[in-house]
Amino acid sequence: MSDSNMPVFGRRRAETMDLMTTTPLPVTPVNLGPVSTNPSGSRAAQDRSTAAIVAAAANAAAVNTRADIAELRALCLAKMDATAVASLQPERLLIEVERLISDLATERRVQMNGREQRQLATELVDDMLGLGPLEPLLLDESINDIMVNGPEKCFVERGGKLIQVPVRFRDWQHLTNICQRIAASVGRRVDEASPMVDARLKDGSRVNIILPPLSLDGPAISIRKFSKKPIDFEKLIGFGTLTPPIARILEIAARCRLNIIVSGGTGSGKTTMMNAMSRFIDPAERVVTVEDAAELQLQQPHVVRLETRPASLEGKGEVNARDLVKNALRMRPDRIIIGEVRGAEAFDMLQAMNTGHDGSMSTIHANNTRDALARIENMVQMSSMGLSPKAIRTQVVAAVNIIVQVERQRDGGRRVTQVTEIAGIEGETQLLNDIFKFEVTGETATGRLTGRYEVSRIRSTFSERLQYFGLDRAWAHALEDMNA
Repeated sequence: MSDSNMPVFGRRRAETMDLMTTTPLPVTPVNLGPVSTNPSGSRAAQDRSTAAIVAAAANAAAVNTRADIAELRALCLAKMDATAVASLQPERLLIEVERLISDLATERRVQMNGREQRQLATELVDDMLGLGPLEPLLLDESINDIMVNGPEKCFVERGGKLIQVPVRFRDWQHLTNICQRIAASVGRRVDEASPMVDARLKDGSRVNIILPPLSLDGPAISIRKFSKKPIDFEKLIGFGTLTPPIARILEIAARCRLNIIVSGGTGSGKTTMMNAMSRFIDPAERVVTVEDAAELQLQQPHVVRLETRPASLEGKGEVNARDLVKNALRMRPDRIIIGEVRGAEAFDMLQAMNTGHDGSMSTIHANNTRDALARIENMVQMSSMGLSPKAIRTQVVAAVNIIVQVERQRDGGRRVTQVTEIAGIEGETQLLNDIFKFEVTGETATGRLTGRYEVSRIRSTFSERLQYFGLDRAWAHALEDMNA
């Protein structure tokens, strides 16, 4: 790479050098160790992975806190041509940066071994093209969530448990630059004038960013990662999320085009569950999805993905979920899948379910299935349609067939704890029938919860639909297997 006075990534070279020469804190540009993605993974495996992170951070700290290497980092940035950098693939750029570091180290008589040179090159490339210290965490498939609370505190969720990892940023400005890069990658901005943003990374991971002055301890980033490999019921059974009979019941519900709401708390696995159920949608059907940040990974060939758009700084151009649901109704969909219902779009979701779009699905935040119905009712009232509570409840009963409750329990495992049928309405009271419900009975020596499913023997109100699709016997056999 040739020495150049051209701007480096939109900033003057002198400013970039000043920022990068700030004494860095530990980063972790290495593999953090293999850990099973199974939420029920052993504590020993989790401890080994945590120890690997600590060891890697300690090695990085030994290199990055040296003054001569800080000077070498600044010299590397001074000699980089932004145009040349932008034209190179990451793999090739890493080789070129490592070569440049080697030449400068020899010229300046800086003592560095091969591992240290590689580590500094990886750090520089991650800062230029990626998310800096977060890159190794994004590559670790055992990590489900990444939470950055200011430049010096970073937490991850592994196996359903939160642990702190020694991954740090140099200062507030370093972290802010990463935040702005994330927002810019999806055509949005985050700064003091607009300090909150929802975005997604290239791999589909969902990101929320909030900056000071709203975040008092520095910029905060929350990243919800999604598996690069599609998760199906077979994998969920292996994780302990559900049992084979439950998987069969949910498969039948999807194939019979029942309208399904997946309910649960934050991080309970609602989107993962809906992705797994969507695999049973007929490939010949036209599916339209509506999301705030695209997370669904549908495998069907005929899928139209819609995503909301926030207002500009001038307060114009907003397209919310309700607008998209209304538009989806005009797109001749066989099914409409709403990533999450959280506002007035609940009314339009019910309209879609009641107007020939059987098999539609959505998720909602709620602690149990009855609370899910109450939340839907409250959100419909937000639409200002002036409907009475009874009218809303009647429409909910007509639209929704079953609610699947998923829960992240205290042992870190995510489980299907309840599947409830909306059986009808009596007066103003909705009648619910728990097809099955999980009851905790004990705990193993390793801290894993044990329990059993209580199964209802009441005949389902959608039994005629099961017969229509020829799956009534399969449904009955699955319920019998749960009792076995």
